[in-house]
Amino acid sequence: MSFDKVFEHIVKFMRLEPNGNYRLMVGTDSQVHQSHTTFITGIVILSEGNGVWACIRKVLIPRRMLQLHERISYELSLSEEIVSLFTEERKNQLIDIILPYLYEGATFSIEGHIDIGAGKQNKTSKFVKEMVARMEAMGVEPKIKPDAFVASSYANRYTK
Repeated sequence: MSFDKVFEHIVKFMRLEPNGNYRLMVGTDSQVHQSHTTFITGIVILSEGNGVWACIRKVLIPRRMLQLHERISYELSLSEEIVSLFTEERKNQLIDIILPYLYEGATFSIEGHIDIGAGKQNKTSKFVKEMVARMEAMGVEPKIKPDAFVASSYANRYTK
């Protein structure tokens, strides 16, 4: 489905309950296979306590990407690509849906879920600062494990 269609679904979902608390989340995970590496980017709009609409984008790289930094960096690039499609105009369209209900508690945020963890035993911990800074530079709230469930759970399920 085209990004325009994805955006239409998100708008439709938010209009169902314009006074909701919305989190738009984008995250990518990858899996190295025998002859290729699969990357799945999840695009999720969550209405706190009232459901979710989600879809995925699949990218196949025809080689085994074994270098962890390259793979994590490419995951983030794919998430950044999707986030960049939410132009100021599109973000404003989404904000305009909840705007009349702001004083009733309606909220909207955009999060970038990065499949890395800060724990000392985590092989990706040395990349946290770099990857978080990239998300912040896009004006998106970065989330890492265990809070990066769009990347580490939702997208992960489709990489196998």
